[in-house]
Amino acid sequence: MTNVLFRNLSKSFGHHKILENISLDIKSGEFVVLVGPSGCGKSTLLRMLAGLETITSGDLLIGGVRANDLPPQQRNIAMVFQSYALFPHLKASDNIGFGPRIRGEPRATVEEKVRKASGILNLFSYLDRFPRQLSGGQRQRVAMGRAIVREPSVFLFDEPLSNLDAQLRVQMRTEIKALHQRLKSTVVYVTHDQIEAMTMADRIVVMNLGRIQQVGAPLELYDRPANKFVASFIGSPSMSFVSGALKAAGTKAWFETTGGGRLALAGNAAPPAGAVEAGIRPEHFVIGGADDAVAIDVDVVEPTGSETHVYGSVGSDAVRAVFRDRLQIRPGDRLPVTVDPGNIHLFDKATGLPL
Repeated sequence: MTNVLFRNLSKSFGHHKILENISLDIKSGEFVVLVGPSGCGKSTLLRMLAGLETITSGDLLIGGVRANDLPPQQRNIAMVFQSYALFPHLKASDNIGFGPRIRGEPRATVEEKVRKASGILNLFSYLDRFPRQLSGGQRQRVAMGRAIVREPSVFLFDEPLSNLDAQLRVQMRTEIKALHQRLKSTVVYVTHDQIEAMTMADRIVVMNLGRIQQVGAPLELYDRPANKFVASFIGSPSMSFVSGALKAAGTKAWFETTGGGRLALAGNAAPPAGAVEAGIRPEHFVIGGADDAVAIDVDVVEPTGSETHVYGSVGSDAVRAVFRDRLQIRPGDRLPVTVDPGNIHLFDKATGLPL
């Protein structure tokens, strides 16, 4: 197992900065997911780690060795791409064993590596098939097998599930996590899907505009986001934000919405000078009128079977609420809701930082 260290890493294309001062420590055997919107620089960072992009400034250390100028083949890494990149004229077994075969390893060694990788990925039934005869999930497992036979110190995954349907994504998500638990290798995984990040990662690195916004365990980011961007990006459905102001009287404090209504807050809080937003997870809305309640003007109702999703607005702010009950709600209804004070996240509207 090998650790990976980024030290003030930056990447520019001409005058356009893609990554700026990235510093991150990835421990040996850790499963780290880089997540963020398209264009945030996560794939570029992964390609720099793989040696497919040059580093403009800063240092990259793999296993304690400075790797800035090392060619990809000397970094002892293996990469699984978004496209399967399989040779269409080779059977699955030949695709898996292609790397060690061209490196001149003995035939018996190649066959043993293919057998071992196929056992890990449950591919024995498909080894004699060509890629065109395999499903998307099977092709992705073959691509993963090709990475396993490399016996790398670090596995890199660049959005490997993007081309799969929803059911296969869930299945492959579980298989990749199980693979990591068996091999106990260091994994750096890139995705724009924060559900993949939440379910797979030991730690998540949230990126935006070429910078790291927050690093932490999945539930740490979910419960204690460092800013409004992280709060809005982590969680599906995403957090809703309601504009208003903080009020306090005696030992009580509350959040008063611009659309009318108020929500009690935990403890006393000195009202800030600027505007405030309350961030509320969809599952934290509770139906019921009270002194400390707001009203959602319902626009759309989506019954999913296990849940009911309600889209609407509080004043001029769009919100989304999720309820476990099967509700008789119609568009146009006015739905009173409350929120437990411990589940209200307050952000400065100008800076996006938590209060």
